[in-house]
Amino acid sequence: MQMNDNIKVPDGWKRVRLGKIADIKTGNSNVEDAIDNGLYPLFDRSLQVKRSNKYLFDTEAVIIPGEGSDFCPKYYNGKFDLHQRAYAIFNYKGLDGKYLFYAMHKENIQLIKHSVGTTVISLRLPNFQNLFISLPPLSEQKKIAEILETVDRAIEKTGKIIEKYKRIKQGLMQDLLTKGIDKNGKIRSEKKHKFKNSPLGRIPEEWEVVRLGEVVDFRLSNVDKKIFDREKKVLLCNYLEVYQNDYITKKLNFMVGSADNIEIEKFKISKGDVIITKDSEEFNDIAKSAYVRDEIDNLVCGYHLALLKVKDNIEGFFLSRILAFPSINIHFQKQANGITRFGITKGTVENALIPLPPLPEQKRIAEILSQIDNTIEKEEAYKQKLERIKKGLMEDLLTGRVRVNKLIKEE
Repeated sequence: MQMNDNIKVPDGWKRVRLGKIADIKTGNSNVEDAIDNGLYPLFDRSLQVKRSNKYLFDTEAVIIPGEGSDFCPKYYNGKFDLHQRAYAIFNYKGLDGKYLFYAMHKENIQLIKHSVGTTVISLRLPNFQNLFISLPPLSEQKKIAEILETVDRAIEKTGKIIEKYKRIKQGLMQDLLTKGIDKNGKIRSEKKHKFKNSPLGRIPEEWEVVRLGEVVDFRLSNVDKKIFDREKKVLLCNYLEVYQNDYITKKLNFMVGSADNIEIEKFKISKGDVIITKDSEEFNDIAKSAYVRDEIDNLVCGYHLALLKVKDNIEGFFLSRILAFPSINIHFQKQANGITRFGITKGTVENALIPLPPLPEQKRIAEILSQIDNTIEKEEAYKQKLERIKKGLMEDLLTGRVRVNKLIKEE
């Protein structure tokens, strides 16, 4: 091993200043130069790539924003426009462009460390010119980039699959929660099935419209996470658990709090319950619903939430999806009151109108939506696994801890 810039690198590698092996320049365009459907990409300080009808560069380059909270690199090969506060690294000498792209991801922490500013941090040209990177022989650079790019393609492909399933889910929710599903497992249509008028619009003839208070026992929680002088320690389901998730499960990291026996009895959460946010700083975050999928010992509904104990004529997961449906959820937004924080009352919730199919149909609808949710969860878990693999590979390959020489020789 040899030493260079206080970083150990394997034999055959070296630590070099970026300014010695590449040209680094800023652009001269502004955000105002962006044009919808422009001929060329316009790279600026944002993650989103804009478009322009002119180009400043026609080359392979790694582009990095010069301002912001993060300096995430992008790779491009071709004609592109560049903002005056973004940097293009190009015209490499003994350097593979895609290897540099991944190396700059790894050096992101160093860039942040040497940036200037308080509310908006920025980088200057010398920050890039004097940045040391680890440089293997060109054949190793290419192989490292090839391995990491393969993982990136798998991550991207999985992301597209997730988005596809989410679009399918949205379409299914629209159909299932307005038309339902008949005894043959087919989504109803007005051409083949009977529909009727209702306060909620056209609904299948078999459905009813009921007040929410008729099908749930509504409990407005007053258990505050700040109170620790009560009788018993409990797990608290708080605002973020509901706001960020469609399901309440054992996997969530609940806060430990305390409650007295009366509160535990009244606000204890059970499998099959539905929880909603009862207030928020934003209108469209009110009455966000989550279904309790697991039985969790000593879990209590916390402050800023309402617990809905479902009755025998409604299925909990079906209810949670109905409450998330835009035409139903807008009722709560319209009824919310407040100045800096908007809230809904018990009466607002109990008087909300919802469609009510027969219970067997509710269960069929819930099963279909639950199945596609499970599929999305599996794909998201796989994507997270790939991202962990990529992170480990970057740490191993870009430091030389794991060499790719054997793979090169085999080829």
